[in-house]
Amino acid sequence: MRENGLGGRAEPLATRLVAAPLVPLAWAYGAGARLGRALHRRHLLAEIRLPCRVVCVGSIVAGGAGKTPAAAWLASGLARRGQRVAIASRGHGGRGASRVVVVSDGRRVHASGAAAGDEALVLAAHAPGVPVLVARDRALAGLRALALFGVEILVLDDGFQHHRLGRNLDLLMLDAGMGLGNGWVLPRGPLREPVDAIRYAHAVGVVDGELPPEAEELLARWCPGALRFRARRRPVALRPLAGGLPTSPAALRGAEVGILAGIAQPASLRRTLERLGARVVAERCFRDHHRYRRSDVAGLSRGAELWITTEKDAPKILPAWVAGADVRVLAIELEVEGEPEILDWIEKRLR
Repeated sequence: MRENGLGGRAEPLATRLVAAPLVPLAWAYGAGARLGRALHRRHLLAEIRLPCRVVCVGSIVAGGAGKTPAAAWLASGLARRGQRVAIASRGHGGRGASRVVVVSDGRRVHASGAAAGDEALVLAAHAPGVPVLVARDRALAGLRALALFGVEILVLDDGFQHHRLGRNLDLLMLDAGMGLGNGWVLPRGPLREPVDAIRYAHAVGVVDGELPPEAEELLARWCPGALRFRARRRPVALRPLAGGLPTSPAALRGAEVGILAGIAQPASLRRTLERLGARVVAERCFRDHHRYRRSDVAGLSRGAELWITTEKDAPKILPAWVAGADVRVLAIELEVEGEPEILDWIEKRLR
């Protein structure tokens, strides 16, 4: 299902022909996503309401929209204002035996990346003082957070399609470079549900620039009353994969680097490095949430003297695998324009 007039019209004819077999699958996927949302909104499928306020940070684009750093930013900001906050994540890629994994109690990390998933560890690192819990059923995570930490606000990381848990506020994140993709839902495009689902967002954050005009037109059509804000991914530190003292990302100016990443949008990492003044001369990019093996990182030193990976990838790469190669982890935080006013608005809506 594609919104007329979105970027898909500019696709080359060869691309459209090759992707044609995916169109019926996209129609079926989009119809299923729309039906699932409609059944929950009409209360034909059960919705759980927790005795606390729930804020969802999500997207309709699969991967790379800045959801996880936005969830960490929001939880940290609310916690600094005296709110008792916890984060609930699905824990993609985690293999914990428990139905709910307490990744962090706000002071110490209690779970490995294998048990909790890569994004949960990033949340714990960037939201100090905020408990992080992982569960496929975010309602169970919320109940555990209430029991253990007496939370007042539960922040859902990547929860826009998690309709089973009722929420008080939905924040939708979009990457400026990706926008709304080609307008098609999976598997023909990157959308998790038809684009008109953005009507249910109370606020829309755009990361790292301006949206294409076609995407702006759709936002104006479907969610004209939503609060709009802008943010950017800000590099804050560069640390050795094997551990040690971090250095400033400014040290990358003029350096020739390779990219080592298993994320949805490696182009965003490339843009960040180029803005820092680095020149990307090699890439080893894998699918989102890739589970690394020694063979994936063999011979890195032959491609570049310095390799940059992400906080999401780092826990899955053993330093012994890259012996002889200089691999650094780039730490990134989300910087939100007009942060005090945005947090004021969110707190007011939650009251």
